[in-house]
Amino acid sequence: MAFVDKVVAGAILPIVPKFVARRFAKRYVPGEKLEDALAVVKKLNSLGMCATVDVLGEFSTSLNEAVSAAEEYNRALEAIADENLDSNISLKPTHLGLKINREKCYELIKELCEKARQADNFVRIDMEDSACTQDTLDMYVRLRKEYDNVGTVVQSYLRRTLDDVRKLLSSNTNLRICKGVYVEPRRIAYKDMSIINRNYMAIVELMLFNGGYAGIATHDEVLVWEVLDLIERLNPSAHKFEFQMLWGVDNELRDILLETGHKLRIYIPYGENWYAYSTRRLKENPRLAGFVFKAALKR
Repeated sequence: MAFVDKVVAGAILPIVPKFVARRFAKRYVPGEKLEDALAVVKKLNSLGMCATVDVLGEFSTSLNEAVSAAEEYNRALEAIADENLDSNISLKPTHLGLKINREKCYELIKELCEKARQADNFVRIDMEDSACTQDTLDMYVRLRKEYDNVGTVVQSYLRRTLDDVRKLLSSNTNLRICKGVYVEPRRIAYKDMSIINRNYMAIVELMLFNGGYAGIATHDEVLVWEVLDLIERLNPSAHKFEFQMLWGVDNELRDILLETGHKLRIYIPYGENWYAYSTRRLKENPRLAGFVFKAALKR
């Protein structure tokens, strides 16, 4: 059955009608409007969790599209401040025009960092495929010279990442650490999951030992256990790390983590581009993809 689900996830899922996929997308994307995302943030805040709001989208094809994305993020920052919510924002550089005009992309993100700073908030620059890695890190380093309320993301499956972290490392470095989901060639990315996990832990240890701020983003319970063990041994300041998870993914592990008393942040995406995001989540969970296919057959 697992094999069948994988076949569905890889080959059949893309042709499932959107009206069917939408029923399952709600598990990962609360809606298309900012108000949908904020309603979830409020609920999470009431349960003791903070959040990151993300406007879904990537690889804008025009500057107008990039500017529109920045305007939506501005609206999100204003709403978060107005409603006194515990949430920051996360953005993809290609959504804000990285592949169209790097300098314009930088200016748009800088404006968001300034607006966030005025509201005592934070901007996370997400990491995309390897073609964007160096540009994203360069932009982060450039912004860090002026703003201390900006962070980026590193991916443990990339062979370069440990060296990147060593170069970035300082007491005010703020990195979200994840495994990575983009398909990359072997010369760029590790393919063995045990190596990816060991590299993940090496990055977390490097960050915690040297006083950087680590956003520990994983749903892998083995990694969670290893991180908790590392925290017990290193005894870092509780203000130097947080756990991060996606909304709708392994809520049971989320609640277990919350009960440990550690800070927990949930990633809340919203927007009209929900289909591509949800399809990616379903491919990561072949069993759920099988349910989607069965639902389609019943229509």
